[in-house]
Amino acid sequence: MSVQEDSFISHLIELRDRLLRCVIALVAVFACLMPWAGDIYDVLAHPMMQALPEGTRMIATGVVTPFFVPMKVTLMVAFVIALPFVLYQAWAFIAPGLYAHEKRLALPLVIGSTVLFVAGMAFCYFFVFGTVFKFIATFAPKSITPAPDIEQYLSFVMSMFLAFGITFEVPVFVIILTKMGVVDVAKLKEARPYVIVGAFVVAAVVTPPDVVSQLMLAIPMCLLYELGIFLARFVTKGRIEAAAE
Repeated sequence: MSVQEDSFISHLIELRDRLLRCVIALVAVFACLMPWAGDIYDVLAHPMMQALPEGTRMIATGVVTPFFVPMKVTLMVAFVIALPFVLYQAWAFIAPGLYAHEKRLALPLVIGSTVLFVAGMAFCYFFVFGTVFKFIATFAPKSITPAPDIEQYLSFVMSMFLAFGITFEVPVFVIILTKMGVVDVAKLKEARPYVIVGAFVVAAVVTPPDVVSQLMLAIPMCLLYELGIFLARFVTKGRIEAAAE
């Protein structure tokens, strides 16, 4: 066996071991949280319950839905808790193959992207859900009693979490494009009007058809783009200094 083949196999073995550690960590956290799966779902459902009429409860139309939906929510929470360990394993695998200047940028990007994604989910939960649900409830006819299905509610929540989590990654995308030399600060500023229009188009597609939720997604997206432009200045400066050296 050649040295190159031996190195490739050793990398595959290391990748397998690190993936196995990630799975074990996720399963361990999930197993610890399982006894409180119902309570975890109640926390997730709190914004909706606050918007429903007093005494109204959510419903489950499937036979096994009351079991599987809380399990899915608990698995999601377990993944968020285990995410730092998962990212550490990913970093430990790729770090040996990076140059020193790449390591200086990669680690902050990994940490920053994680923090921003979780911040997007938190912003959605604490600020968007309550506002959107109350806004929608005001349009409900008096002749009906809203009783959302827990499975449909989970699907809606997951899609909103994903939309806001990705939206909060805008500064990371801008920094990566700047570091790769695809764009510079001047081009980012020129693209500002198109980004604003695109932000409202994306918000109209991925959020419910109400103005409130669309504004609460589009406005942070525009502000985060401005943050990306601000940070891109430092990345551009660092790239110029590295090239001069």
